[in-house]
Amino acid sequence: MKHILIIDDDIYIGNMLEEVLIKEGFQVSRAYSGTEALLVLSSIHPDLILLDLMLPGLNGEDILPQITDIPVIVVSAKVDTADKVDLLLGGAVDYITKPFDIKELLARITVQLRIASRQPVSNVLTFADLTLNTDTHTVSANNVPVKLTRTEYAILKLLMQNPTQVITKSLLLDRISEDTPDCTDSSLKMHISNLRKKLREVSEQDYIEAVWGIGFKLSC
Repeated sequence: MKHILIIDDDIYIGNMLEEVLIKEGFQVSRAYSGTEALLVLSSIHPDLILLDLMLPGLNGEDILPQITDIPVIVVSAKVDTADKVDLLLGGAVDYITKPFDIKELLARITVQLRIASRQPVSNVLTFADLTLNTDTHTVSANNVPVKLTRTEYAILKLLMQNPTQVITKSLLLDRISEDTPDCTDSSLKMHISNLRKKLREVSEQDYIEAVWGIGFKLSC
């Protein structure tokens, strides 16, 4: 059974969506604010997220970059084309405007779940001429092996798993804590600096871009 998380503070719309999705055979979870959504996502991994933008506290634009490896369909009353383009470039897989036709939304959900199920699971991550093997924990740049510390490897793996997204410092620290316990807020900058230096020595290219005030992303 596919699991869908609805992030929307509108009780009426949320209840309607939940009722329809359950009838269609989906498991449904709810969150009513951006902060609650991040808390829910710390304990579950849904197959798809329906995300409203105008949320109390952290809004949809705030939390979208922090959602990784889960297709997100934005469901919003905002109709400006620039908003849609920014959100699609920022990590959303689709955008539907309120008010919407429920049959169209269900069709879009089906398409995105079908796409996600077709994506092959590989133990090899690639970006430009970077290669990371999650089975052997080896990294190469321009076909030259690069020896990384456990923390440097964990940072690079997370960035390569989300190559189009900006990863915030807080999310990075939280996600890599499973792989390495020795990275803190004060030492993160040093670990990333050392990682960038090692990769640059091999390929003369800087693969990691700092996004001021937010976090880091891959760049080529």
